[in-house]
Amino acid sequence: MWCNIRKREMPELPEVETVRRGLMPAILGQIIFMAEVNRPDLRWPFPKNMAKRLTGARVTALRRRSKYILMDLDRGETLIIHLGMSGRMLISGFQLGNFFTEHPAAEKHDHVVFHMENGARVTFNDARRFGAMDLATTAEVESHKFLTSLGPEPLGNSFNESYLKGALTGKNTPIKTALLDQGIIAGLGNIYVCEVLYRSKILPTQKAATLSKLAIGKIVPTIREVLEEAISAGGSSLKDYRQTGGELGYFQHNFQVYGREGETCKEKVCKGTIKRITQAGRSSFFCPQCQR
Repeated sequence: MWCNIRKREMPELPEVETVRRGLMPAILGQIIFMAEVNRPDLRWPFPKNMAKRLTGARVTALRRRSKYILMDLDRGETLIIHLGMSGRMLISGFQLGNFFTEHPAAEKHDHVVFHMENGARVTFNDARRFGAMDLATTAEVESHKFLTSLGPEPLGNSFNESYLKGALTGKNTPIKTALLDQGIIAGLGNIYVCEVLYRSKILPTQKAATLSKLAIGKIVPTIREVLEEAISAGGSSLKDYRQTGGELGYFQHNFQVYGREGETCKEKVCKGTIKRITQAGRSSFFCPQCQR
């Protein structure tokens, strides 16, 4: 049985956090006995001598920043991982709960493989090759080009009503577009922004700068609420995303608006129908009766 961690589209914060938590039992504190790098690049070229720099290193921490996994090593470097559109990290040869996962045969798109000293194997498989990996000095990783322009973590203390009010001041873009801006808030994606705006009763088309203090006061705790619920549910499985032990994420069963075009609003006192529009190339789902 595979331990399959996969996302069909660009992963959002809950899915990446689920991957991070799933990887921890197998690799945290463990030595990478051997690293295999089977091609020179994914979306961008791999760093020079990546296999050599990873082989023999001990994993001292496994963190997340926005939609990136950060693997800190005892050599003072951090491996930055992004799953891209179809990337998945597969654990085998390790006991996860009641399951022991046998090593499967290698697959065509197994681009990077970590053979851990404890017998576990972690395989980065990415059919579309939109994923990315890079190495950076741990002490300076926050200034890496992938991370330097990111806004605060939505579950962190620096993300609050005062911050968001300032960030949205003068923003003439729709609130949906503003919340997807990784420079304003790190890690939010299309699914969860749709759900946040529905719960906050705010139209996705409303200009960000016109939001009242009351509206902003609704958005901040609602973002935390939705993300925490999604993480607890193991993320959202729209097609082939799986948790570490192969289970489906099940937050998709809690969607109020996302993917529900033409269906009746779930709000008991509302008889509205969920609509879909396109904003900046992304589908926005909302209830025109509830969200005003």
